Amino acid sequence: MHACGSERLRIDKWLWAARFYRTRSLAAAAVEAGQVRVGGERVKPSRAVHAGETIEVRKAGLAWTVEVTGIDDRRGSATDAAQLYRESEDSRAAREGEVARRRAAAASAPPLP
Repeated sequence: MHACGSERLRIDKWLWAARFYRTRSLAAAAVEAGQVRVGGERVKPSRAVHAGETIEVRKAGLAWTVEVTGIDDRRGSATDAAQLYRESEDSRAAREGEVARRRAAAASAPPLP
């Protein structure tokens, strides 16, 4: 993992490197739309992220609450990206519950003609 010397990085670039969004522009748009919060506060895409901060990400009806554990200005593999944050247990349980609920609803839906 390549870490920036300053240990600071724009939040849109961090979200892209951590693989929450496929492009930096999508990450910046999500931040502008208020779908990303740092410490419970709305932020701008240019806001610097620091290790130890809590970030909340809402995407496609799912929510992640993660603690920043690393700063990397390059987008690497999914394994590398997973080392940049630690998801809280409550967040993981709620997200997995929502995914299971959606799968059950899809399975019980009548087939399309």
